[in-house]
Amino acid sequence: MNVAFFLRPKFQVSYIYEDESVRAGLEKMKHHGYTSIPVLDKENKYVGTISEGDFLWYLVDENEENLHKISIKSVEDTKIKDILKPEKNPSVKITESVEELLTRVMMQNFVPVVDDLGTFIGIVTRKSIIEYLVKKKED
Repeated sequence: MNVAFFLRPKFQVSYIYEDESVRAGLEKMKHHGYTSIPVLDKENKYVGTISEGDFLWYLVDENEENLHKISIKSVEDTKIKDILKPEKNPSVKITESVEELLTRVMMQNFVPVVDDLGTFIGIVTRKSIIEYLVKKKED
């Protein structure tokens, strides 16, 4: 068994590009009901994961005294890459061991998966691994 067994391919995953606005990121996450979402660059390389907390801390840190004055317009000019913390949710390569995948999924709701060139190819969710383990126990 390998990482590919658990992979949800890119075409089934929502993601955002690093040069999109904070507003676009917030709207996409709200639309899908997600608390975090993978971030890609123009070459479809995985660059990090952005979360609700990242957005909140950006708003508080940058506008602490004027938080009540924030408007949608004020977040249209800020790009996702300006607030992204790339080291936060590291990806795994598709060739990574299942043991490493399990270690990562214990700390992340989903693990981004990349090919040998760093191109984003999908995610593995904690839910998919738990479902597999439950099914395996039942069998």
